[in-house]
Amino acid sequence: MNAICQEIKLQKDYLGNKYLKTIYFGGGTPSLLTAKELEQIFHTVHQNFSVETEAEITLEANPEDLTPSYLTAIKSIGINRLSIGIQSFREENLRFLNRSHSLEQATNCISSAQKIGIDNISIDLIYGIPGNDLPDLASDIQKAVDTNVSHISAYSLTIEPKTVFGQQKKKGVFKELPESMLSQKFTFTRNLLAEKGFEGYETSNFAKNERYSQHNTSYWNQESYLGVGPSAHSFNQESRQWNIAKNGLYMKSILADKIPAEIEILTEANKINEYIMTRLRTKWGVELSKIKQDFDLLNIEFPETTLSQWQNTGLAIELNDHLVLTEKGSRVADKLASDLFIV
Repeated sequence: MNAICQEIKLQKDYLGNKYLKTIYFGGGTPSLLTAKELEQIFHTVHQNFSVETEAEITLEANPEDLTPSYLTAIKSIGINRLSIGIQSFREENLRFLNRSHSLEQATNCISSAQKIGIDNISIDLIYGIPGNDLPDLASDIQKAVDTNVSHISAYSLTIEPKTVFGQQKKKGVFKELPESMLSQKFTFTRNLLAEKGFEGYETSNFAKNERYSQHNTSYWNQESYLGVGPSAHSFNQESRQWNIAKNGLYMKSILADKIPAEIEILTEANKINEYIMTRLRTKWGVELSKIKQDFDLLNIEFPETTLSQWQNTGLAIELNDHLVLTEKGSRVADKLASDLFIV
C-alpha cells in the first residue's frame, strides 16, 4: 500500500498536469482492499493530480467482496462505477470456471449497488464454455440483461498455458471449442445483446444508452494514461513503459524512490500500428484521411487494394471517411489490423 502511494507521488508529472478524467482500480483483485486502504490511495491521487469533478472512478471487483457495507463505504469515498467479474449466471458454469462466488452473490451484489446509488455497472460474461449450447448462452445473456446493468463485456473462454485449464488441455482432459463454434457464439452474443438494447461499441464491449467505459475508450483513443503498481503499463503519446512484475522487487525499488519500469520509445510506425489495432476494434473505426496522411509522411504506399478487398468481401464498410469493420470483420479484427501494420 505504501509503495503504491509512493509511486503515485513519484509519477505526479507523468501526465503533464492534465486533469484526470478517469481513475480505474483494476488488475488483480482490488476489491480485496479495505475501503480505508482505497481511500488512502484516492487521497494520494488527489494530492498529486487534478481530478475532474465528474470523473469516472471504477472499481474492478469480485461479487463475493461486494457486501452492502463495503459498497456503502466505497461509494462514500468516490467510487461511482463497478466492473464486476461475474462470468456467468449459471451455477454449473461458475463451478466449471472455478469461481468462488455463487449465483445468489452475483445477483445480490448488483441489486445492492443499485439500491445505494451506484448504477453505472459493468459485468463480465464468458461464452464458449464447453457443454453450453445456444439456448444456454441465451439464458445467460437474458439473466445479465435482467439485472438492469448498463454495460456488459463478453469474452470467449481462452486457455492460458499456466492455468488449470492449460494443464488440462496439455493432458488432453480439456478441449477448446472449435473456432467455427466460437465464431458462431460470438455472432449470437452480439446479435442478442443488440436486440436487448446493448450497442456493441468495441469487439467485446456493449453498452446501453451510450454508457461506454470512459476509461477503456481513452485507451482506444490513444490518450495518455498512468498505471501504478507491479506490472502496470503507462503511455504518454511518445513512449510506453511497464513496471516490473515481482512484488518484492517493485516495492524495494519504489521505496528507494526509483520507478522500476522498462521504457520503449515509440516510432511513428509504432504509433500508427497502435492506432489501427485499437480503433479497428471499435464502432468508430479508423479515420482514412488520417492514416493515408500517416503513410504518406513515412513514404509508404497506402494499401488501397487491401481495403477494397475488405469492403468487397463484407469485412468492412466506409462511413464518413472512416473504415469500420462489419460484424463479419469484427470476428477477425486483430488479423485484419495486422494486414495494415507498417513493418
